[in-house]
Amino acid sequence: MTVYLDPDRAQFDAFKALDRETPLNMLNLVKFNDKANYPGDHELARDGLSGAEAYAHYGTHSGPVLKKVGGAILWRGDFEATLIGPSDETWDAMFIAQYPNAHAFLAMISDPEYQRAVVHRQAAVATSRLIRTQGAEVGDVFG
Repeated sequence: MTVYLDPDRAQFDAFKALDRETPLNMLNLVKFNDKANYPGDHELARDGLSGAEAYAHYGTHSGPVLKKVGGAILWRGDFEATLIGPSDETWDAMFIAQYPNAHAFLAMISDPEYQRAVVHRQAAVATSRLIRTQGAEVGDVFG
């Protein structure tokens, strides 16, 4: 499985080039490490936390920043099975975070409190997908 933890420069530039004024949703798909992989000098490096436990620390410490910028968790679900797609992509956490606009998302990831919290995410995550989506009209047909 290819590992994706953070956006590369081209992905981040493409994100920043999109409309920054409209509301957006970020689909998060996350696979945890069996054991958290903290930097050696981090206070939790020797605690033997699981990836799930480290991700819980990320949620605890980043949640207030998400709220401060006007964001919220819109949907959360549990992975059950892949019907179409790579069978090796299973997810431990799946959720949609909603932001008032891209400015709010950028403010969150720039916030010093969030930057301290993200070390827990980096220690917790084996791979992930973060997909920006735009709301669309709902109805009773696909497409």
